[in-house]
Amino acid sequence: MAMSKRSGGEKQEDIWIAHTELAVAPGHPFYKRLNELLEGARFDEFVEGLCAGFYHARLGRPSLRPGIYFRALLVGYFEGIDSERGIAWRLADSLGLRRFLGIGLDEQTPDHSTISRTRRLIDIDKHREVFAWVLGLLAERGLLKGQRMGIDATTLEANAAMRSIVRRDTGETYDEFLCGLAKASGIDTPTREDLVRLDRKRKKRTSNKEWKSPADGDARIAKMKDGRTHLAHKAEHAVDMDTGAIVAVTLQAADQGDTTTLDETLCEAGEQVAEQIRREAESRPQDKPKVHLQGIEELVTDKGYHSSAVVQRMKSYEVRSYIPEKKPKGRRNWQGQRAEQQAVYENRRRVRGEYGKSLLRRRGELIERSFAHCYETGGMRRCHLRGRENILKRQLVHVGAFNLSLILRKLLGAGTPRELKNRAGQIFSRLFGFLCRTTAASFIGRRIRLTCLRTAPSFRCRTPLRSCVFHSSATGC
Repeated sequence: MAMSKRSGGEKQEDIWIAHTELAVAPGHPFYKRLNELLEGARFDEFVEGLCAGFYHARLGRPSLRPGIYFRALLVGYFEGIDSERGIAWRLADSLGLRRFLGIGLDEQTPDHSTISRTRRLIDIDKHREVFAWVLGLLAERGLLKGQRMGIDATTLEANAAMRSIVRRDTGETYDEFLCGLAKASGIDTPTREDLVRLDRKRKKRTSNKEWKSPADGDARIAKMKDGRTHLAHKAEHAVDMDTGAIVAVTLQAADQGDTTTLDETLCEAGEQVAEQIRREAESRPQDKPKVHLQGIEELVTDKGYHSSAVVQRMKSYEVRSYIPEKKPKGRRNWQGQRAEQQAVYENRRRVRGEYGKSLLRRRGELIERSFAHCYETGGMRRCHLRGRENILKRQLVHVGAFNLSLILRKLLGAGTPRELKNRAGQIFSRLFGFLCRTTAASFIGRRIRLTCLRTAPSFRCRTPLRSCVFHSSATGC
């Protein structure tokens, strides 16, 4: 067979090509199973009816179908892609993802500008309804209980730089502000070293009350998990403590405390649970309910959410709180605060019990796992969008993909394509290790038998019929 060589010039493409000669991919097994799940629940019909008001019936160029748009955002989670440009590139590069989105080889995959324009076109309420639709799938399969809820927050790095912040009152940049301070202190022509020295003497140099980002007005100056100071947003999850499903997600300003944002996330989770109870009663009135009919009854958080006002509010909501306390500096004076004292003592007693300790351990496992999957391997730790509404739109579908992965983990044993590939590798490695151990044991047994034959003393006796050889080995060799 002769070797073909790469020609130096560009290859001239054929003008006509038969449909049967086009490249065909078998499809990724993970995305094939995901497509079966979505098509079985009539996902495309649901989102097309949901978003019909944003499209004209006849006028305009052919648009990006809502089913393709939401599937593309799901790919962002499953492939760990952080930006819409990366999602568009991945869709154009993969034949398996083309089949998942339902795009033929004679059709163009959506460009990143088309994806971003469709995101701006569809409002945030429709994204919330898609998230609630995914929760409905979980409820049908018994993966949503809604009785015990855990809440925690993490920071997301904003798409804005600290060097670009400006004053809220005058619009001055940070360097211009320092130059003004230097001239006011008597330095007419300050050098860079003078500005650095002057800046070090100031206390609380970057306050959110005084500074803002011109690129992303919703971003706030905050300290990240690794200790860096950056413009950021705050994402808060409400997680079902029985199944690990994310029931609600909110995006807050990064400078707001946990005690301030808790109520909004808890109310959002309560509304989602109530909506699933209503849907279950309408669709399956005769069946045994899978979602807890009384709604949220228990709340588990970390010690950053603890305050006497929060604990008292949870008691007024008829929700049992399990919120650990920070180490007190001294004995507290409860004079005139009888109701708060009773609520704090009841919460303390629950936290110190065995059941409370088990809930706190499970909180650390499930909530931190959701953060790791959504923002570390899922690729949303750093935002590539600006504006809280744009980020929340992407985040709702992203977290919905995490909930879909719980169903796929139940069906396939893996929640992402990478995990499915690793599971296959683990099965092969275990099988290979078993064969190696079996072969080694057989070889060692054969060597032992040969050694017994060579070293064991034997004697020969005569019988009338035949000669017998007796061995002193206990193995009978």
